[in-house]
Amino acid sequence: MATTYKTLTANDTANTRTLLHEALPLTGTISSGTYSDNNIKKYSHGMFESVYDYPYLSSSANHIYDIAVGYSSGSTLSASSVPQNAKKINIYSQMAQVLMGHNSLGEIQEFDQDGNLATGGTKHREVFFLNFARLLTKDEIKKGSFSAAFVTGGGNAGATHRIPITGVLTLGDYSATSSYYVNSPAGEYGILYTSSAEPNAGSGYGLLFYQAGVAMITGGIWSNPVTPGEDMGAPDARSATMMGLGDRPFSASFGNLLTSSAGTMDFIGDTIRNRIQNISFNNTVELNSTIYFCRANHNEFNYSSNPTYLSSSQIRVKNSTSDQPVSYITTVGLYSSDNELLAVAKLSEPLKKDPNTELTLRVRLDY
Repeated sequence: MATTYKTLTANDTANTRTLLHEALPLTGTISSGTYSDNNIKKYSHGMFESVYDYPYLSSSANHIYDIAVGYSSGSTLSASSVPQNAKKINIYSQMAQVLMGHNSLGEIQEFDQDGNLATGGTKHREVFFLNFARLLTKDEIKKGSFSAAFVTGGGNAGATHRIPITGVLTLGDYSATSSYYVNSPAGEYGILYTSSAEPNAGSGYGLLFYQAGVAMITGGIWSNPVTPGEDMGAPDARSATMMGLGDRPFSASFGNLLTSSAGTMDFIGDTIRNRIQNISFNNTVELNSTIYFCRANHNEFNYSSNPTYLSSSQIRVKNSTSDQPVSYITTVGLYSSDNELLAVAKLSEPLKKDPNTELTLRVRLDY
């Protein structure tokens, strides 16, 4: 137990902030059937499905992301008599409330194409969500690192090909490192485009919420041609069979899929995840540190309070009374203002301390 304390002032401390990043590639084979869909967990409520990196009943399985679909009560699809119509509207409303918040009238704001809510621009009303697990995103998704490739065209329908090889649309948060929005109650978000040239050309195809770890993507990416804000009810001209889904038809646009008699949220989730070719992003861990400079001046800490420091009232490290006192520093303790021990730092080896030396020990506390 310490008997001598030294007060640390503001000049003895410094604060630092470090961002650590980890690259995460999520291949489409994980979502499209590497484990014969045993890694896809579905629920009795049928409002979303979860993708794991291993059969989800295994203790080794890690949750990767959830897939959900929905449309706004302001969408023309909301008046349709389709399976789970109310749930699809509720999913959209729930996500919009959390991610976009309310306007001055207390109304839930819809997802905006250009992110500028004040302009009242075109809205994303028929969408799907990829909600990434906190295990992957950590503190947030790194801005400018997100990429998601979706198969929007036909391809080889052979049994050995789970993902079509043509008609791939890649979305990314291009220019997000310098241009992103902060008007969301869930934190910062960027717009998803198809190329780095698009940010100056108009609206995007979805929104990426960095701290929340949620990607909202318009169902318009499935229509042909791909145009932001196009009519979601118009059929496209693609093959009647979608790769990886066997005989499940996908000859209509996302709007037709949402309103089809077979268009349950589980069915639509299957359709979407089997068209994911690749997703990649870097996560971020924010490491905050306080550095304490513990200074031992020449006339300080030259004696030890350890009982073994003395033998028959004589200092063990002194051979004669004229020798200078010597101590060996092995531990640094950080105490509260009322001398309660809060943290302990151990040195890799003892440091010799006598009246002829001064030491500065750098102690870093991470949180």
